[in-house]
Formats: sequence, structure tokens, C-alpha cells
Amino acid sequence: MSRSYATTDQVDRDALLAFLRPRHRMVLVTRRRDGRPQVSPVAGGIDTTGHVVVATYPQRAKVHNLRRDPNATVMTLSDDWNGPWVQLDGTAVVLDLPEALEPLVEYYRSIAGEHPDWQEYREAMRTQGKCLVRITIDRWGPIATGGFPPNLAGD
Repeated sequence: MSRSYATTDQVDRDALLAFLRPRHRMVLVTRRRDGRPQVSPVAGGIDTTGHVVVATYPQRAKVHNLRRDPNATVMTLSDDWNGPWVQLDGTAVVLDLPEALEPLVEYYRSIAGEHPDWQEYREAMRTQGKCLVRITIDRWGPIATGGFPPNLAGD
């Protein structure tokens, strides 16, 4: 069996966004009041302005945490467990209804494309009382893959 070796590729913002757009499995890290991390698996997308966007409910812990402390960390995973990932840090804002309604439409488009009935979707968002977390990407690490340390390649 051939070995796979870990990689880390530094990328610019355009390459980062290209990497993020087709990937929607994310782990969002916020900070509890006592400073410990609160971790949430989320479905996320990238809006047309390059923000990470996550639809959620205003009652969730992540929303309470971000309203108090807008610093957020997101790890975006590939669908393949052994695929590449990237960690980014950013500053979040929470958009509530009615302001969140059209950004929620854009969120859906970024993940799933066109909805068969946008009026029905908008009504569902209002009925469910959804909100949208929008994260401005401040910095990011390399796009990474797991595997053996590269220095073992000669072994």
C-alpha cells in the first residue's frame, strides 16, 4: 500500500474562495462566556461577497456566543474524510429577520442552487424564524491534507 503524505498549501484569497465554494461541511467554533470553545457542525456556503454564511436559529448557543463575541473560527472539510481542509478565522455578524431574508436566499443558492419556489422558501424562513451568520474572513491557514509527515518520504 502506498503512503500518502501530508501537504500544506498556502493560497491567496481567490484560491481560498475557490476551494471553499463547493465545500459545505463546516465546523464553527465560537467562545462561551467563560472563554471555552463551543463547537458546532454546520452547513455553510460562500456568498457573492466572499463571506462564510450559515443559516441557523437565533436561540442556538453559537448565535448567543457570536452576539457577545463576534470572533469565529471555521474549519471547512471536504466531503471525503481524507480530503483537504482549511481553517479560517473571522468576524461574524448575525442578521435577524426581516433583514436576513434575502441573504438567506443567497445562502441557499450558494449551497444548493435554485429553489423550485422562492416564495415558499422565503415563507419557510419567516415561519421558522431563521437568522443568518455572516463571517468576514480575516485570516486563513494553508489548505491541508493529512498523512505521513513529508520528512518520512525517504523511509
